[in-house]
Amino acid sequence: MVLEKVKAILSEQFDVEEDTITADSTLADDLGADSLDVVDLLMTIEDEFEVEVPDTEVENIKTVGDLVSYIEGHQSI
Repeated sequence: MVLEKVKAILSEQFDVEEDTITADSTLADDLGADSLDVVDLLMTIEDEFEVEVPDTEVENIKTVGDLVSYIEGHQSI
């Protein structure tokens, strides 16, 4: 369920087809995200999932799967 929500957000923010986004898709190479795009994306993710992504963690999030794993590991339910 987290992956589906993340794919919808990425599709909207990067104007790509949701079907083309997989857990292995890289934010920079496959989706064309630059550092400002990533900051904007993470603000959206933080609002949507009520998680906080510290700056120190941003560099570890390279793929959609990394992002989903981070969200799942840090969500307060």
